[in-house]
Amino acid sequence: MSLIHKFSAAALALAAFPVLAADPVVVPTGSELTFTARQMGVPLEGRFKQWSAQLAFDPKKPEAGKVAFTLQMGSASFGAKETDAEVPKAEWFNVARFPTATFQSSAIKGLGGGKFEVSGKLAIKGSTRDVVVPVALTQSGGQTTATGSFALKRLDFKIGEGEWTDTSIVANDVTVKFRLAITGMAPL
Repeated sequence: MSLIHKFSAAALALAAFPVLAADPVVVPTGSELTFTARQMGVPLEGRFKQWSAQLAFDPKKPEAGKVAFTLQMGSASFGAKETDAEVPKAEWFNVARFPTATFQSSAIKGLGGGKFEVSGKLAIKGSTRDVVVPVALTQSGGQTTATGSFALKRLDFKIGEGEWTDTSIVANDVTVKFRLAITGMAPL
């Protein structure tokens, strides 16, 4: 067998194996995860300073995708010393016992036009609930931006125990918003 035939046979053998693309990566710069609650009718916006995300996602095959988040609950901040000192306590996030919260997708549904629904399990402070998160993707210059928001009930996750279960002081509804800068995503 000539060198050309050996090279051709090797090239054909390699072509028979699918090319494995790297998973998309969330870039912390340009990404944020925030939440808004209302205390006595006044909106209070907080953010998580430390979290990580794992993505295995191709927009053309969303049903095969997976999304996972881990949030460091002690990194939650409202930007005010007094409030930030309360958040880690047992009545609120109980960071000593539950240092992380997680989200793990169970299904991703494409809706067209760069829009998706990500269903999964959200676990906070020992409680797990099913959530559906709407996500919109836009792409520009090789970067993808994922945005979305969803509502949750803080008392479903035992956030605000004891006297803080009174929803006339701190509302039960919390809105979670995100903007993720992502590299390595396949085109829409």
